[in-house]
Amino acid sequence: MTVLGTEALNRATLARQLLLDRADLPVHDAVAHLGGLQAQEPQEPFTGLWSRLRNFAPAALSGLLTGRRVVRTHLMRRTVHLLTADDVLAWRARFDAMLRQRVLGVYRRELDGVDLDELAEAGHAVLADGEPRSMGDLARAVAPRWPEAGPRPLGEMLVAALIPVAQLPPRGLWRVKAGVRNLPLSTWLGRDVDPLDPDDAVGRALVRRYLAAYGPAATADLRAWSGLAGLPAAVKAVRDELVVFRDERGRELLDLPDAPRPDPGTPAPVRFLPAFDNAILGYDDRTRVIDDAHRGLSVAGERVVLVGGRVSATWTVEDDTVTVRPLRKLTKTEGRELVAEGSELAAFLSDGESDRVRLGGG
Repeated sequence: MTVLGTEALNRATLARQLLLDRADLPVHDAVAHLGGLQAQEPQEPFTGLWSRLRNFAPAALSGLLTGRRVVRTHLMRRTVHLLTADDVLAWRARFDAMLRQRVLGVYRRELDGVDLDELAEAGHAVLADGEPRSMGDLARAVAPRWPEAGPRPLGEMLVAALIPVAQLPPRGLWRVKAGVRNLPLSTWLGRDVDPLDPDDAVGRALVRRYLAAYGPAATADLRAWSGLAGLPAAVKAVRDELVVFRDERGRELLDLPDAPRPDPGTPAPVRFLPAFDNAILGYDDRTRVIDDAHRGLSVAGERVVLVGGRVSATWTVEDDTVTVRPLRKLTKTEGRELVAEGSELAAFLSDGESDRVRLGGG
């Protein structure tokens, strides 16, 4: 069986994540290809798409949000993601049990004795008038019925698990700061969430879609990306369609037969990634992109820079200046490439008013 080394996996990941060469895809198609973008921080997807698409215009993503073709919602790992409307409606029911369990994992004591079906019914009744509400508003409306639980646990269970909701614009629009207002997906999109399929066609689709954007990968990586524990049956159902490799640790890796697996020596350009980017968080074994010594950066909300395909620096922006702090000694060539890409990022973030880059201490 073919063994894929770290460099081979790195280049495959960069290719699938549109980070090896910027793509000419429409924004909607890029969001679909990536299986959504992590969007806990509302402005971060704009940088993520800028690093992946040629001539990316922020207005295109904002237009998709206001046009209801892309939505912000809780899904993978119970975190907020940007997904196409078609994907969230097709996938949401498959995530219901996981979302409930993850909220209960935080608030099991507070929600003990709360009938979740009754809570969902109460939440739907509050939202039935079609008025968007914050989590706090929704929680306070139902809290008198379960006073011992407290508003926060009730609100999180409702908006993150029990009721499939969209976070409405202006939240998530380019350069707009706005609080979260929620509406049921069915109200916002005018279509109901697809029911859970007993044949689990959605599970099989998720396996294929994940591998298209993240493969070659192990089943543990698929679980890390989705948060779902119940995908082994879906993997087994599509296994005959897949090719199998091993990594240097001996783990079995699955992949689509015709998916790109570039030569490990393919040059990897400098790329600036936003906070919590799924190119890192979408794996259980993240060593294909980030060293174990720096793994904590990926869950701490640090924005990182790929140099030679690997996390090699962090970055921040203030007063239209992009500040980069290397995590290792860079060669002169790497430094020049980093400054050049950072200048382009500064221009993007400032509408061309600045191209300033500052290299900070390592």
